[in-house]
Amino acid sequence: MDTKSFATLASFTDLMLDAICVVDSEGYFVFIGAACERIFGYKPDEMVGRNMIEFVAPEDRARTLQAANSIMAGKPMPHFENRYVRKDGQIVHIMWSARWSEADRLRIAVARDITERKQAELMQAALYDISEAAHAVEDLPGLFCQIHQIIGKLLPALNFSVVLHDDKHQRLSFPYHVDQYDSNDPARRQSAIAAFCEEIIRSRQPRLLGANLPHAFPHDVHVLADAEAVSILGVPLDTQRGTIGALVLTSHIGGAHYTEREKELLQFVSTQIATAIERKRLYARLQHTAHHDMLTNLPNRGLLYDRLESALARAERQHGKLSLLFMDLNGFKQVNDQYGHGAGDLLLQEVARRLSEAVRHSDTVARIGGDEFVVLLESVHLQEHITSVVEKVRGAFDQSFNLDGHLVRVTPSIGIAHYPEHGDRAQQLLKHADNAMYAAKGAHRDGTRRKDM
Repeated sequence: MDTKSFATLASFTDLMLDAICVVDSEGYFVFIGAACERIFGYKPDEMVGRNMIEFVAPEDRARTLQAANSIMAGKPMPHFENRYVRKDGQIVHIMWSARWSEADRLRIAVARDITERKQAELMQAALYDISEAAHAVEDLPGLFCQIHQIIGKLLPALNFSVVLHDDKHQRLSFPYHVDQYDSNDPARRQSAIAAFCEEIIRSRQPRLLGANLPHAFPHDVHVLADAEAVSILGVPLDTQRGTIGALVLTSHIGGAHYTEREKELLQFVSTQIATAIERKRLYARLQHTAHHDMLTNLPNRGLLYDRLESALARAERQHGKLSLLFMDLNGFKQVNDQYGHGAGDLLLQEVARRLSEAVRHSDTVARIGGDEFVVLLESVHLQEHITSVVEKVRGAFDQSFNLDGHLVRVTPSIGIAHYPEHGDRAQQLLKHADNAMYAAKGAHRDGTRRKDM
């Protein structure tokens, strides 16, 4: 083939809709076809001489380098897919057909823009994955983590926040928040994101801010721009009951510029995400109700048994000890008779609060019925520790209880059981502590007794 034929062939490649790319062993573009401007937004001379990894979306760089190493090791890849950041900051999905020329020490590849098809596929997959996650994950933190991963397949989401709105207390919470710049000034950054979300929740409208947009960063979110944020995208989480929060994506220098297209994508899946969050929150409330006393919000008898069984298993494995305090309230019936059951309920709630404050966070305070409470103490090895806890529990009753203006005094009768001295099963220990409590009540009317049986 003569020189003229080569020149003609080169002009033909410039007519191709796909871009021919040639990369050296260090990853630098040495040639790229004219179609690159349509696909990547750059002219060929703007890409030649630069490393290809600079143009790859940050989330895809690691696996892109792995693929490049495999190709240079002699394994052709006809269908490798990744994402590039266009010159205008938009994300483009590319399918590569690439192989290595050992003789020339060059990687030759053809790039095809598959953005439209890929986004349609990803949107359907995202809806399915969100629905699956709502049923499969055990709790809300697990769901938020899954949602982050799902969104990350749909659009760049290195920095992702789930912000929920507490309508009762009119405040925002950040149950899930990942941001690479948080180490700089996390309090200020979260405050700025909160201000951003308040507007989204109030208006129930998505919001897109960017350094390349007019009036890009209002004063209340300018701290995000100071941290090199180039684009911030937020959408409301709408349900039939109203807006429960917002999803926020933040892109920094070197990342994508979110556009109306990304806003539409995120908004498209946000309703499904809001439904999944509501479903998981309802499940959590039902689980809590099933295992907690409605009046005091303490663990109920069923949850106490579960925790006691788990504690016994741990104590057996670790050759440890645990103790139970079983108590009821002397004078509770008189409060009910004199002031009514409403006052009795207030008394039980205040007792629950004081008992919870008297023990460690790792201990369990449960109400198992009427005026009966049980305290499960784990990892207590010395009698002095038990005595100290009992004194704190008794001290919780030193001050009078104010029940809607009525000052009343009640005292506890306490029975104690220890593992393994008084049994190695939950029912044995509870029965022992119960008997000890009744013995203390009968002997002292206001006592504490460990019943050795």
